[in-house]
Amino acid sequence: MSDEQTTTTDVVPESGSRPEAGPESGPAGAGFFSALRPTSVPTAWVLLICGIAGMAASVALTIDRIEILKDPSYRPACSINPIISCGSVMVTEQGAFLGFPNPLLGLPAFAVVIVTAVFSVARFELPRWYWTGQAVVAALGQVFVGYLIVQSLYRIHALCPYCMVVWTLMPVVLILSISRALPDSARGRSIREWLWVALPLYYVIVIAMITLEFWSYWKTLL
Repeated sequence: MSDEQTTTTDVVPESGSRPEAGPESGPAGAGFFSALRPTSVPTAWVLLICGIAGMAASVALTIDRIEILKDPSYRPACSINPIISCGSVMVTEQGAFLGFPNPLLGLPAFAVVIVTAVFSVARFELPRWYWTGQAVVAALGQVFVGYLIVQSLYRIHALCPYCMVVWTLMPVVLILSISRALPDSARGRSIREWLWVALPLYYVIVIAMITLEFWSYWKTLL
């Protein structure tokens, strides 16, 4: 057989043919996690708003915590009454879960969200592994938020307004991150749809928990 008749594996597919598997075909596909993921303009801006709002809440809580350390009698502006009170939440053990004030966790976390959002707004496509990593961290953050919700309602018996901002934002960041990490397949689209159905359900449950736990106080305001 002559050299001209020798076949190789680098032949370009004929016009109209498609490879059987590719980066988007599933986790086993070559380059699945390295594939770049486009982000829509609305998604990018929502992520940016969440990042800025979360950072603002974390900064405000950090400043107030520093003021309390300097002066134990300091009363934060968000301490409105015995129920709506940042101060009574920040000085508890739950307010320093890892031995330092919880807002210090929010500062780098929301900084990453802001950077991600800025890249997305600028139409810079990030790889799937990046979105997967952000989704994992956001999921851990959501678990921590769930813990803090339970502690605030049933152990501390107080609500921190800035903390509730984070309670509101975290599931949105989580869902957007998971959505970008999922493949563009029928199953991926189905999971995205269910996640967006779960979001309002989460808000309804949290609002119901707050309403029921502090109902005796809310009645006095009617």
